[in-house]
Amino acid sequence: MKEIFKLKDVSYNYGNNKVLDNINMEIYENEVLCILGPNGAGKTTLLKILDGLIFPQSGKVYFKGKELTENLLYDRDFIKEFRSSVSLIFQNPDVMLFNPTVFDEVIYTPTQLYGKERGAKIGYETLNRLNISHLKDRHPYNLSGGEKKKVCISCSLSVNPDVILMDEPTSSLDPKSKKELIDIIKKLKEENKTVVFVTHDLGLIGLSDRCYVINKSVIYEGDIKGIFDLNLDDLNLDVPDISKLFMELKNRGYDVDIPITVEDGIKILDKLIK
Repeated sequence: MKEIFKLKDVSYNYGNNKVLDNINMEIYENEVLCILGPNGAGKTTLLKILDGLIFPQSGKVYFKGKELTENLLYDRDFIKEFRSSVSLIFQNPDVMLFNPTVFDEVIYTPTQLYGKERGAKIGYETLNRLNISHLKDRHPYNLSGGEKKKVCISCSLSVNPDVILMDEPTSSLDPKSKKELIDIIKKLKEENKTVVFVTHDLGLIGLSDRCYVINKSVIYEGDIKGIFDLNLDDLNLDVPDISKLFMELKNRGYDVDIPITVEDGIKILDKLIK
């Protein structure tokens, strides 16, 4: 697998509060990576470092083999490549929305990069792709939480990035909007995009190829099954009820896998019954 990001001994403090402590991490091309951790674990700070918004106070970050530094981001050719390759979707959509209409939001970056005509063409294509063309003339602040998230994703996808970073992608969404956003992540995976999302919701890990669990430092790295060997109560993670049920069955001596979704749980029960 081709490495896109590499973090080596990355640490970051806010004043005297250490939020990241010697983080070592690799992110590969075309994978969906989930970074789990409780609130205050440093997940958002980590995404900002990957996006080049802030820089580690110790340690190094590499993007496609180049060390990501403030000086490098002053290089015109590199910054154009980096900003068109990596896109961050914030947890709070209002942070990203500042134009008078949804269409203006979506075409803003491609217009800066490619000019008005091509920017408009990309805008229409992106709105259709996420099935929100009917929102084109609406003011972003008059949208629902789920609609705002979709607009933010449209803004990110309008430059066709290789890497999409998502901060708590399903937070504050109703069940319908959450399902729609999960479907978007699945579609991005089918398109061979690299998707990195951070969350405290274990219900999303089924979307990922690999997981990290962090709580200021890295606690776990590997596939999703190994997550359930950790003390999840101490980590204050949001564990789905179906997973809790099967964890209790396992504690009582049943030889079962731990599902993440009800559908997976039914498949496991079918095997047990047969």
